[in-house]
Amino acid sequence: MAKKNEQYCSFCGRPASQTRMLVSGLDALICDECAQQVQEYMLKNLKKTSGTFNFGDKPIPKPSEIKAFLDQYVIGQDHAKKILSVAVYNHYKRLTQPDDENDVEIEKSNIIMVGSTGTGKTLLARSIAKLLSVPFTIVDATVLTEAGYVGEDIESILTRLLQASDYDVPAAEAGIVFIDEIDKIARKGDNPSITRDVSGEGVQQGLLKLLEGSVVLVPPQGGRKHPDQKMIAVNTKNILFICGGAFEGIDRRISSRLNAQVVGFSAAKNKEKIDTDNLLQYVTPQDLKSFGLIPEIIGRLPMLTYLNQLDRAALRRILVEPKNSIIKQYIKLFKMDGITLKIDEEVYDFIVDKAVEFKLGARGLRSIVETIMMDEMFVLPSSGKKSFHLTLDEAKQKISREELSRFASE
Repeated sequence: MAKKNEQYCSFCGRPASQTRMLVSGLDALICDECAQQVQEYMLKNLKKTSGTFNFGDKPIPKPSEIKAFLDQYVIGQDHAKKILSVAVYNHYKRLTQPDDENDVEIEKSNIIMVGSTGTGKTLLARSIAKLLSVPFTIVDATVLTEAGYVGEDIESILTRLLQASDYDVPAAEAGIVFIDEIDKIARKGDNPSITRDVSGEGVQQGLLKLLEGSVVLVPPQGGRKHPDQKMIAVNTKNILFICGGAFEGIDRRISSRLNAQVVGFSAAKNKEKIDTDNLLQYVTPQDLKSFGLIPEIIGRLPMLTYLNQLDRAALRRILVEPKNSIIKQYIKLFKMDGITLKIDEEVYDFIVDKAVEFKLGARGLRSIVETIMMDEMFVLPSSGKKSFHLTLDEAKQKISREELSRFASE
């Protein structure tokens, strides 16, 4: 019960005894809950001013600025970077679009990236997450199953997005989701399944409502373990979905469509015009359909891009140039122990040669460097030495002692 001569919130009328805090102004008072609601309203409705878009209290980076940021972490892949930069920028602009019924409504353009393992699909997603001021989450499609089967439901994607936004539903509804390994839920063939496909076609059909945009009831703590929990309604209309997958073997389907052989001779007249070393650049939605994605899900992923296979020059740059390159990480690790690490240039070439030999992409670089550095990482911190110089002979010696077959089998 309100006390006599007690102060009241000028907005909601609650007395000070029923609030945690009451802030006074010149001629008015506002409680903590009203202040929070005002802040959320301002952040949500802050529109573009002076030609610059804003989301929250941060200016939206232009596509060229997003790409420049990605260049610090990812070597090459300019085509994929441009596609991602434009999509993210347009996603921000959709969020700041005024709610005018008579205005043109901007629809989202979900993305699908096709690229071999180790070419940087997940790294691109993680790098964008560093830049964004909206909730961002990465989900693995391989754990998704149809409802009622062991595994994770489709709604678990939104559960992770809610966790990334601290269960702020309006913020989660403006977030970005990266679905990795999307190719692992493809059909086993190009025909509709006549039997129950627990982690394939059925999962694709379950993803349709999320990609298209609908209100989904999400169990915040997991549906099966807590069946009585209160569900959270999440509208996926403004959530941008980015999908990525290796699509192993799709190059053969592209080759067949182009009437070009990956290896051997061909009598096709247009053979000289086709780059058989990088067939992914010719990928089309038709190839995704023949691989096993259903047409409905392909239609909800209108932006299709590819990642180039990494050649020797790209791997050499990846090893030393990015902001968080493998070599820079080891230099920092040794520096934290007061040790100066010096590596000969020939060692870099040797590491790249081994990565090319085992065809592991950028991931193979770390495996090889870990093998070379393991003994020193164990001994040097307690040796009292202040410097370590790695030569080509030492690197070859350490690699030769290891069973290289484990790299080739990964």
